[in-house]
Amino acid sequence: MTKDLFGRHRAVLPDWLALYYEDPLEITHGEGRHVWDAAGNKYLDFFGGILTTMTAHALPEVTKAVSEQAGRIIHSSTLYLNRPMVELAERVAHVSGIPDARVFFTTSGTEANDTALLLATAHRRSNTILAMRNSYHGRSFSSVGITGNRGWSPTSLSPLQTLYVHGGVRTRGPYAHLDDRDFIDACVEDLKDLLGHTRPPAALIAEPVQGVGGFTSPPDGLYAAFREVLHERGILWIADEVQTGWGRTGEHFWGWQAHGRSGPPDIVTFAKGIGNGMSVGGVIARAEIMNCLDANSISTFGGTQVTMAAGLANLTYLLEHDLQGNARRVGGMLIERLRAVAARVPHVREVRGRGLMIGIELARPGTDEAAPEAASTVLEEARAGGLLIGKGGGHGTSVLRVAPPMSLTVAEAEEGAAILERALRSI
Repeated sequence: MTKDLFGRHRAVLPDWLALYYEDPLEITHGEGRHVWDAAGNKYLDFFGGILTTMTAHALPEVTKAVSEQAGRIIHSSTLYLNRPMVELAERVAHVSGIPDARVFFTTSGTEANDTALLLATAHRRSNTILAMRNSYHGRSFSSVGITGNRGWSPTSLSPLQTLYVHGGVRTRGPYAHLDDRDFIDACVEDLKDLLGHTRPPAALIAEPVQGVGGFTSPPDGLYAAFREVLHERGILWIADEVQTGWGRTGEHFWGWQAHGRSGPPDIVTFAKGIGNGMSVGGVIARAEIMNCLDANSISTFGGTQVTMAAGLANLTYLLEHDLQGNARRVGGMLIERLRAVAARVPHVREVRGRGLMIGIELARPGTDEAAPEAASTVLEEARAGGLLIGKGGGHGTSVLRVAPPMSLTVAEAEEGAAILERALRSI
């Protein structure tokens, strides 16, 4: 049955629509941290639909809120007052840390970043954008144009002039040998030098932890140091929190808070986990920036009543059950467990991450050369052992991405680590 579906998939969908596994998987249902496929096999889910099922599969509080709202009205567009949208915007503005915040809801992280770029370029009257090397910001024309990861950038055409900055990857590149303080200083000097050779940019867009790039991040404080340079020149800072937001890193509610001495970003984008699987994204910005557009705009599907109901229920559950604290505790234990495993596997170059956002970078033993074939082997072996994980990385897709729902238990973390250990030893 699955092979028949695979054939139908290939007959009507684009070749570039990537699928995991040699024998692709059809997930039919889920509960908690587990999912089942069409053959009835059960898996521990350590990827959550690319970090989107943030809280749990079939979370009763969210499914109940969606069902009840769907029984009343699902959609009316932003042309009418929408109580669930206003209520969620109030909650998001409150937790954002941005003064006088305004919130605009979209259907995805791509659309959120697209909107942030529109706001920044209109506010600053500049189409130049600073972005990080190894970054990923979505699949629209403008967001592809600022993505610094060759594997996810199918065209060099763009409405924007993009300049790429050092710093998103700590253990590769020309500054990798430096200690953290010197690394930050070198990146700041590189930024200053770059700004001396170009017209004033509109903004820097940066993921506090690069998601598709393999869960890489700079030393804490880099973006605070960047912010000081940017602020002097009136350049905006956009924090792409599509994957890091809502407490996933454990130590902070937002990824930017690891760099927080300079205060919040000018613009924050979010998506993925806030809807726990429902299609919700958005932009938070100071009122002067959000309100800078001088033409009408609406969102047909952004902020629909049913997705806002899901977001409200999910955010409430996340806060009331301290899932950020759980990500810190269980994620910290899982990282240490995986580092102990990695010490005995020559292919593992590095285990890195924060909270429940963990990357395992594979390389050919004794080198820094990426080993994408090893990553594919581990992905298949983990599935065979009953565990779903992801892949990423800017050097040949050789990073295993581990990002379970944030309600993960200690027992489930141990179970997943044991399966990963066997899978890693298989290479």
